[in-house]
Amino acid sequence: MKGIGLYLLQICFFFSTSYSLTDKEIWKIREEVRGMFYHAYDGYMKYAYPYDELRPLSCDGHDTWGSYSLTLIDALDTLAVMGNKTEFQRVAHLITQKANFDVDINVSVFETNIRIVGGLLSAHLMSRKMGVDVEQGWPCKGPLLTMAKDMADRLLPAFDTPTGMPYGTVNLKDGVPEGETTVTCTAGVGTYIVEFGTLSRLTGDPVYEEVALRALHAVWDHRSAIDLLGNHVDVSTGRWTAQDSGIGAGIDSYFEYLVKGATLLQRPELMAIFNQARVAADKHLRHEDWYLWATMTKGHVTMAVFQSLEAYWPGVLALVGDVNSALKSVFNYHQVWKQFGFTPEFYNIPRAEASANREGYPLRPELVESLMYLYRATKDETILQMGADLVASIQHTARTECGYATVKNVNDHTLENRMESFFLAETTKYLYLLFDTENWIHNTGERGQVHRVGERECIVEGGGYIFNTEAHPIDPGALACCFTKEDDWSLSITDQVALILDPAAPWKKHVGHKMKPPRNMKIEEECSEKEQNKDLEKDESQPESKGEFETVLTVKESTSAEGIQDGKSPDAEDHSSTVEVEVNIEKIPVDKKAFNKEGTEETADDIMQISVESEKNGSHNVKVKESDVSQGEDIKKRELSQEEGIIEETEKPKTIKKEGGPRFSSLSETVERGLGGNTSGMEAAEITPSVSSSKYTTNSGTPRIVPEPTEPSLEHSIKKIFILEDLKERLITDLNEYRNFTLSSSYSLLSCEHPPFINMINIKGQMFNP
Repeated sequence: MKGIGLYLLQICFFFSTSYSLTDKEIWKIREEVRGMFYHAYDGYMKYAYPYDELRPLSCDGHDTWGSYSLTLIDALDTLAVMGNKTEFQRVAHLITQKANFDVDINVSVFETNIRIVGGLLSAHLMSRKMGVDVEQGWPCKGPLLTMAKDMADRLLPAFDTPTGMPYGTVNLKDGVPEGETTVTCTAGVGTYIVEFGTLSRLTGDPVYEEVALRALHAVWDHRSAIDLLGNHVDVSTGRWTAQDSGIGAGIDSYFEYLVKGATLLQRPELMAIFNQARVAADKHLRHEDWYLWATMTKGHVTMAVFQSLEAYWPGVLALVGDVNSALKSVFNYHQVWKQFGFTPEFYNIPRAEASANREGYPLRPELVESLMYLYRATKDETILQMGADLVASIQHTARTECGYATVKNVNDHTLENRMESFFLAETTKYLYLLFDTENWIHNTGERGQVHRVGERECIVEGGGYIFNTEAHPIDPGALACCFTKEDDWSLSITDQVALILDPAAPWKKHVGHKMKPPRNMKIEEECSEKEQNKDLEKDESQPESKGEFETVLTVKESTSAEGIQDGKSPDAEDHSSTVEVEVNIEKIPVDKKAFNKEGTEETADDIMQISVESEKNGSHNVKVKESDVSQGEDIKKRELSQEEGIIEETEKPKTIKKEGGPRFSSLSETVERGLGGNTSGMEAAEITPSVSSSKYTTNSGTPRIVPEPTEPSLEHSIKKIFILEDLKERLITDLNEYRNFTLSSSYSLLSCEHPPFINMINIKGQMFNP
């Protein structure tokens, strides 16, 4: 009887999930998600701005992570994804005019990085597409980039530790607070490489990328003998203070950033770490498509629970090409959702119930994030039906008069008076991208812009966007637009297009950040001797290979008149111009040998050869297409589906904070509830940030007055600049030896026959199975 019951359950499940949505139904759900976003966004602007977050039951605002109008910055690039240029421009201007980070307040380094630095960088890279009048030298210059750098500079003192792992809290004026705990979670140590790497590539200052890399490697260097990580560590000693290992709370985004950092910055050593960590996770943590918690030293199971935060994992598996495993896990997670209408923070797997004191659902995005990646990879309409379930649940239970509220208990669907900023930054964005199948963010290389900064060329808006853990998309092509102080990390236009079309392709040919080893450098024994010999033979003599193909791109350009009309030379320093690119791809047989522009021979194993010759004096192997600078009717036609919901300027929003008391980082609030931000309860249980300065507290019933930005005193400015420059000097000095180590690791990985990205999923959702 038990077997028959299970069989009937499987049949019911099949019919309940096999219904195919029509195009009209998909469009209707997409517009419903757009309405969800604007209902929450309008509520924040009307009742909560300039506070960090909206309280959707009392319809007022409160500060949580740092008193920097967090929700507004977090939501900015969602406006762009939804095509609202008018409001994007207004809000971008508002942020640059009003935001002030020079305040005496303690903030979470982790949350400030992913939400503020990530949000500002993403919005900066979207500014030109959104019609902002960007300055010459963009994307290497711009007010939002300046703000992101300013905030990152305020976070840098946290990394000045013996291990290179950052503290969990900094004061935005004075650095690490006196007496700050040295214990932080693993995710809080290893979730910086996407934002800090982007900042280094755009500004030319390597210190951000280097400190983020050192932190990533420091965690891995302290792994257990069976390659598992704990969830909390002492940043001074590297000693694990909490030794439960899993893929969820307190660890999650460390694994995510190994994959995304490797892809965005072309660092194969990070993918090698992920692959090794995943083998250990599958061996010790995976049990029948669930990932449990175990001791990091022995792998003995300690908690048979699923955490809501773990739902990001199928998305990461999709990114590295293991769609089958990803689908198995996401089906399990969706069943939890269907059981309650939501995923509780902790779900006891053996008992099939929400764990006590962990029954909440704070509008988390992780499950829909994985659905978005998996749908792009498979186009399986069952995934769309899962997404429709999420929309229906949130609309039914969480919607309030002025926003959407946290579900306090998934058993009885009671609500809590909080709407975290990630609801607008992530949940609604991923839902929208799931159902807007033709959104511009899904560009797979068919179009882009050849952009010039001085004499340098790059491709922007060409697709392949990497989302940080707060769902802020980073344009990888833009990172090649800017010079760096020490190293040229840039890719040629040929390799940029290759990356957009096939992230697995460039490893044998273009090696990015000093990954091309000197001829006399000894390669370490990371691969078998046989594989190295095979590579050497290929280098010495490449036989002709029938059946090999070269991908040829016909690129059509239209040179922007910006700058030229002003009488400025196109070659002048800081001058930037943009040309529109339409890419047509055809395959022709190609010899295995190729020659670069200097006339020397270079090999092309496993590499798509993209022919885009330099366009000087009118020739590019690129055909120029005359187009109107305003892009007029064509742009309007392409953006008909991206209707703008214009929000008019009104009178100053009513902002009232009803509860008094000192203001502090919301991690301390979440200690009482057992919940956290993106790292949930484990981090909250370990870290209690310091209370901020009393001059930013509010009395009951009194709205907080946000001070206008003021110039800091000369004495304080000199002290701060001196401390920052001294810190950078010491960090760079300490990193010299570390850098040599990571470079040698990269060389040895590149010598392997199968480079780390060989199974990466490309942005078309196609799999690479060589």
